[in-house]
Amino acid sequence: MDSLGDLIAADDVLLFVNAAITSTGQREFHSDAGEQRLSLEFLHAYLLGNYRDLYAATLALDINDHNAALIVRHLLASAGEASAAQRRTEGRLIARRLAALPPQRVYRLFGELRRAKVNNRRTRAIVRDWIAARPDPVLDAVKYRAGLKAALRHTHLPPATAELGPFLFAPRARAAFATPLLEHWRQAHYRQSALYELPYTVAEGFAARHGIDRAVFLERIAPRMTRREQLRLRESTVAAGGAAVDLAGMPLTRLASYVLGLPVPERVRRRAELTGALRAAADRAAGGQRGTWGRVAAVLDDSFSTYASGHKRRRPLAVALACHFLLESLADTYTALWTSGRGDALLARPAGPTPLGRRILDALDTAPERLLIVSDGWDNAPPGLAGEVLRVWRTRLDPDRRTSVVHLNPVFDAADLDVRRLAPSVPTAGLRDAEDLPALVEIAQFAEGRTGLAELTAHLDARIARFLAEPIPRGTR
Repeated sequence: MDSLGDLIAADDVLLFVNAAITSTGQREFHSDAGEQRLSLEFLHAYLLGNYRDLYAATLALDINDHNAALIVRHLLASAGEASAAQRRTEGRLIARRLAALPPQRVYRLFGELRRAKVNNRRTRAIVRDWIAARPDPVLDAVKYRAGLKAALRHTHLPPATAELGPFLFAPRARAAFATPLLEHWRQAHYRQSALYELPYTVAEGFAARHGIDRAVFLERIAPRMTRREQLRLRESTVAAGGAAVDLAGMPLTRLASYVLGLPVPERVRRRAELTGALRAAADRAAGGQRGTWGRVAAVLDDSFSTYASGHKRRRPLAVALACHFLLESLADTYTALWTSGRGDALLARPAGPTPLGRRILDALDTAPERLLIVSDGWDNAPPGLAGEVLRVWRTRLDPDRRTSVVHLNPVFDAADLDVRRLAPSVPTAGLRDAEDLPALVEIAQFAEGRTGLAELTAHLDARIARFLAEPIPRGTR
């Protein structure tokens, strides 16, 4: 039987995981960026100081990139406080997580370590191994020139090829480079045609310097764009005659965010295309679990607070929309109930109050096997009704838990150092991307308070083993 201390430790870890999944230190609807960062830094310091092993283990969970980088930074900066066994485990987790992070974020992390004067032997080895594993050092030198240059200087590592040294540290001293991409970069300073041989993000700066018309630039650079860049600039490239993007190949939550950014008339006009792309992305995310969840009801928040902020515009609503299509794929029978009462998911927009209690009552009337609530938890029409409905349901009407109820919250509440909860009897898990929903429903059992540290540690150990064995996702290399 777990001691009180073990139960508190399990609760502390789950609180941190919720924050690490949902918060990026940016402004939310109910809290500003300063509050978010202060609360997040406190949680990182608290967990690192009290549960170092569990803190490192969260790198194997579906936390967001911002918090993954913070964990790596704190572990490397406090290497002297770890035992030899801890350093070995942390090193494997850090190396695997860095390999999955976007390169620009890793280079930013290396810059933060340099400014903090963290340059111990383990840090130098991790930086060396990560740079050595990069598939195209020349591309990195052009695309992330400042970051790579700073990392090599900080760790005293030699460049990967003979020409990279002069390119990074004395590019004007060379009259020409034998490596084509480096030579295109050199020529792009004075010849416009050369910039179209460069990566889009690099070429964009040269295009502005040369005063090239934006539409002309987008048309000619389209073949050099990555899929994410094409999605971000799809409307511009199509208007300029560029190649259209295969929306069905986009990740589900990112695609939902793109759809919500379109004007309503355009969503109506492209309904078949957008709906088909969302369903295809949802089917990919569901994988082998398609149609296996039985009768599912979802209460989805599209109230005004799901607008979030200028930094995270419509992010909570995008998560809810993505969850809607994913649950439709996972369920055998599916019922969706939006807080606004609207029934057309494709036309969702943030507006009105949050009558969660009423929608939960409607959802329970369908006798689901699973009830999923996707909301920031600010139940206000009337306030507190959702918590009371769930309390009565769990204690009086369904004490045997025939219906599984899970609350998934995409917003970190800085004031409470956690995601906002609806009722003590219902587990709440933070949610960043809809693709993580199946795994988070699995871990939500620990948030009910019926399992303790031993079970949580066993779950984390299993996740670590899977994490270290998984192939690195495409697109991060």
